[in-house]
Amino acid sequence: MTLDRTHKVGVIMGGPSSEREVSLRTGKGVLESLIGLGYSAVGIDWQVGQDIATEIRRAGIAAAWIALHGVWGEDGCIQGLLECLAIPYTGSGVMGSAIAMDKVMSKRLLEQAGVGQARWRIYRSVADATAVGYPLVVKPSREGSSVGVTIVRDPSALDAAIVEAQHHHGEVLIEEYVKGHEINVAILDGEVLGDVEVRPATEFYTYEAKYQRNDTQYLCPAPLSEAEHTRLGQIALQAHQVLGCTSYSRVDLILGEGGRAICLEVNTLPGMTEKSLIPKIAASRGMSYATLVERILATASLKA
Repeated sequence: MTLDRTHKVGVIMGGPSSEREVSLRTGKGVLESLIGLGYSAVGIDWQVGQDIATEIRRAGIAAAWIALHGVWGEDGCIQGLLECLAIPYTGSGVMGSAIAMDKVMSKRLLEQAGVGQARWRIYRSVADATAVGYPLVVKPSREGSSVGVTIVRDPSALDAAIVEAQHHHGEVLIEEYVKGHEINVAILDGEVLGDVEVRPATEFYTYEAKYQRNDTQYLCPAPLSEAEHTRLGQIALQAHQVLGCTSYSRVDLILGEGGRAICLEVNTLPGMTEKSLIPKIAASRGMSYATLVERILATASLKA
């Protein structure tokens, strides 16, 4: 459908995932922008234990701007509900959302398509860690915002890292730790919007570094050669397409020694907080936060 400012837009935020507080911050910014632009917009705060289908129906919305992060919001669940309710929504569809949220399935598809990956295994025993080699990264396969992620440099720290990952959603994934420049590429409506290099003061770009600290450096655009910008943009767009993503996404890459480029993951509902990366990338291209929000809203559709 073609949306205009007479249509009621629901900004769905909050949710029951571990990323609820970040989602509320994303939702607040999006909602304020839509109202400021003259849209008839309402916030729908999905509370834990709440019947979200009833709340969406009660709101009487014509379209949904999904500001959720993590499980139940970013993994195809809310997308499937909106498809059943025939309410167009922002972000990727059910399949693309589910695949991108599952790091194991993502890696299998990206590897098959020739998109560079770190060595990885689903953790079953210490033998898997030995096969990947130290240092390695331990993470839950179905979480975002670096929740449950640990860098393990010594076998003595492996058990604690495995236990931490098991507290979260999905299988425990271990992968080669690739040292290099962390480059994040924004995709908007089928095109590369731009990129940013993240330089955290912590060992890696943790949840704390993303949302709670003020000493993370953001170089936007990333200090790359024109050839590197083009190459990483092409890899990011390929990853976005291989996983079946639409609307917009943020693709996280590592540019390592010798020009080795690996794709860490594709985020189908990346943060839109005051510290988030896509708004920084948009700003570097002369696009305001409110314009970015409206551009994303324009991609709202049913995908099934």
